[in-house]
Amino acid sequence: MVRGLLLLLAVVLAISILSCERKEEISGKIKVVVTIPPQAEFVERVGGEKVAVTVMVPPGANLHTYEPTPSQMTSLAKAQMYAKVGSGIEFELVWMDKLMAINKDMLVVDCSRGIEIQGMVGEQEAMDPHIWMSPRNVKIMVQNIFEGLVQIDPDGEAYYQRNLGSYLQELTRLDQDIRDGLAGVTNRRFMVYHPAFGYFAREYNLTMLPIEAEGKEPTAAGLARLIEQAREHDIKVIFAEPQFNPQSAEVIAEAIGGRVVLIDPLARDYLANMRRLLDELVSAMQ
Repeated sequence: MVRGLLLLLAVVLAISILSCERKEEISGKIKVVVTIPPQAEFVERVGGEKVAVTVMVPPGANLHTYEPTPSQMTSLAKAQMYAKVGSGIEFELVWMDKLMAINKDMLVVDCSRGIEIQGMVGEQEAMDPHIWMSPRNVKIMVQNIFEGLVQIDPDGEAYYQRNLGSYLQELTRLDQDIRDGLAGVTNRRFMVYHPAFGYFAREYNLTMLPIEAEGKEPTAAGLARLIEQAREHDIKVIFAEPQFNPQSAEVIAEAIGGRVVLIDPLARDYLANMRRLLDELVSAMQ
């Protein structure tokens, strides 16, 4: 009787798995893998109902140390397209060749194609991978994603084109709102723990002062210099990212009688997140 029950359970499980696989096939969605959460918004806004997106580095994870899970590897093996950031993110430098080896038929789209990569503020030789922190760069990234989707699904080009046009309009509006919002700001310096906002600073004529240097915590002497720098430029808000220990930022904030504000450059809801960044900067830099 036990053997019969086990056999029945096995049959039910097999039917369930086959049913899921058939639903996957029937849905006909293009399976796209991206490296970071903001790219999920980019792909979904262009691909609409025609795409299903998997993110490799989940919210809150560190781009420099994250390792893929077995379930992510399974999703990758079924993917038709991988949209990589392509700007030197450590996760991609370490894992990209291995990920491509798992699925050699997968189209790899380099979202950074056509973007000028700049150096990392506070680091002598490293390039800054955070290209998505400029809405103008994102317009190039989504164009690259659009071209990748059309390559996989030429019949859907008109659909993707409409979605792309709509999202580009929103990015243009975001860019203009940021320019208008920062136009009246006279103190154009801001302090941040990890220098992830270099492209944003360059785009909008701001000066980013990073706490972290060469990927390392500041020394006691370094902290003292940063506190002096913050006082000199009348900085009252220290920005920190949830992926990093905010202790140094908190020490500086306490010394200057300021506060720490968490801003996540890897937030999935890109448009809303950038508007929050704008609001926090305008409030902090008055």
